[in-house]
Amino acid sequence: MEQKVKVSFYLKKNEVNEEGKCPVMARLTIGQSESVFSAKMTVPVSLWALGRAAGKSLAAGMINRHLDGIRASAMSHYRELSAVRENVTAEDVKNFLLGMASGQETLLAYFRACNENFDKRVGVNRKAGTAKAYWGALKHLTKYLKVKYNLSDIPFTSLDRSFIDKYDLYLRIECGLAPNTILWVTALFKTIVRKAMTEGIITANPFAGYEPEHPVPNRKYLSGKELDKLMTTPITCPKRCIVRDMFLFSCFTGIS
Repeated sequence: MEQKVKVSFYLKKNEVNEEGKCPVMARLTIGQSESVFSAKMTVPVSLWALGRAAGKSLAAGMINRHLDGIRASAMSHYRELSAVRENVTAEDVKNFLLGMASGQETLLAYFRACNENFDKRVGVNRKAGTAKAYWGALKHLTKYLKVKYNLSDIPFTSLDRSFIDKYDLYLRIECGLAPNTILWVTALFKTIVRKAMTEGIITANPFAGYEPEHPVPNRKYLSGKELDKLMTTPITCPKRCIVRDMFLFSCFTGIS
């Protein structure tokens, strides 16, 4: 469920400088969470009214455009984060707004880098077939983000259990993949996430508690009752008798 997002501004009047200017602070509220941060500008106290610069002067216009930009960016970051995860907080949005997470690896970029490193080891201690499978898993994930959220990439912190569950459903329903294929695709994705956790890029495992649907295995052997029936069923054709005897011989001797 989408939460109410509000961005308001106020002056930090206890830090007025010699020019009569105060730092502008932004208060971001998302649902029940709240976070405060600096708007990285100072404004004359005399020019401030009701959370904005008053008047139509050039200075007031520049100040208000800057504040409107912060508000628009906060809304944009919230929409991107909430598209792929639940319970986005004001602190999450603030971190991305201020660039605290800008140095963090993003999911698809990291996945792609891992695949490129894997390719370099093909023929040494890695197989070409496995490399192809990793690229296929990346292709599915890339298409999912584009089709469902119109995103080209997401930060690792956007990953949570709800993202994994929705991705599983997408593979199952919209892509129509068989359980065995989904098991393989998600296993490769999980390997990439585990590698990111090992490198300290993320700390929480988004796959925790996730269990993909396992295909029902096809029985590849005869039961004792079926074997008895095969031995006791009358066969009139000599060639079929030979085939049956050879099969029974292989069953009892272990010859495949």
